[in-house]
Amino acid sequence: MPLALWALTLSAFAIGTTEFVIVGLIPTISASLQVSLPSAGLLVSLYALGVAVGAPLLTALTGRLPRKWLLSGLMALFTVGNLVAWQAPGYEALIAARVLTGLAHGVFFSIGSTLATSLVPKDKGASAIALMFSGLTVALVTGVPLGTFIGQHFGWQATFLAVALLGVLALLGSLILVPANLPKPAPTSFASQMAVLAQPRLLLVYAMTALGYGGSFTAFTFLAPMLEHQAGYAPGAVALIMLLYGVSVAVGNIWGGRLADRKGAVAALKIIFAGLALVLLALTFTAGSKWLVALTALAWGAVAFGNVAGLQLYVVSQAKARVPHAVDVASGLNIAAFNVGIAGGAGLGGLVVERLGLMATPWVGALIVLAAWLLTAWSGRLDAVDDESMPIAADRI
Repeated sequence: MPLALWALTLSAFAIGTTEFVIVGLIPTISASLQVSLPSAGLLVSLYALGVAVGAPLLTALTGRLPRKWLLSGLMALFTVGNLVAWQAPGYEALIAARVLTGLAHGVFFSIGSTLATSLVPKDKGASAIALMFSGLTVALVTGVPLGTFIGQHFGWQATFLAVALLGVLALLGSLILVPANLPKPAPTSFASQMAVLAQPRLLLVYAMTALGYGGSFTAFTFLAPMLEHQAGYAPGAVALIMLLYGVSVAVGNIWGGRLADRKGAVAALKIIFAGLALVLLALTFTAGSKWLVALTALAWGAVAFGNVAGLQLYVVSQAKARVPHAVDVASGLNIAAFNVGIAGGAGLGGLVVERLGLMATPWVGALIVLAAWLLTAWSGRLDAVDDESMPIAADRI
């Protein structure tokens, strides 16, 4: 793999760290800024909304820019956003910094797959994409626990400074290692995006994505307070649980991809969503025990992100059948749906904490994931109907 691809992977690592590290810092930020836990949870929601806006809209607006300079500009914006967070004098400034950083995140992952495949021969395209996205997995395994540890011992501002330094390294890597002659794709028009959004079957997949991740993040956003207030973990031990969770995510990603290859996207998603709903429901009863909640976190990580491959595979297959001219747009909108789910789940979780209490978030999340399972089963039934009608249509022709 070329060195330029490692620059993309480092960028993905930095971006993944800044997105998810906030979960481990919510109690620290809440106490430091004297805001409620739900208000601190909005830092997750608003970041995700920045990603959701940035992914489809800013990607279309920047379609004519040279790829190397667009990538470098995104990492510069990412670095500035984290520096603003580091120096944020209060809650409102921290929110602005999170939204700014989220905009860079959305465009980076929208163009990342195309950039990765343009750096390697066609027969290594899938491996290049997998390597780039491994930066997210490594962020969950190492960056998030380390960032949580830094924030708890040196202040949450120090975490954002450390992530900004990662952004500087990623920016230098992009400037030095990424070639200047990367091919530019045809600009994506807003009309093409609207064509994708007019497809009911694609909207169904986006709803599956949003609900699946929304249900998980209804509880995950407030995992650190649960570990401290319910299980009785010391703040410093939260980073260890986050490490355990991240390792399980890494394993779950591989398992989920293989399951989708073996059983097909819909069957794999039904298994993973069912497992996720059961784990969230179990968390309602295990959160009071240090050992049981640790085991639950281990199981949670295995299914929380295991549906990524299946959802991306499914949305691409649906797009090829219905809007073959806009497959990349359809895939990018699924990334937006992922972050809409995170934003909605984190926001709903805050309301649940205010009105029903902290320990209502797991079972509410389980109900939302169950809704994703029902939509997946419905979509599978529609696929079966389509398959049955195809021979009839051919006979009529």
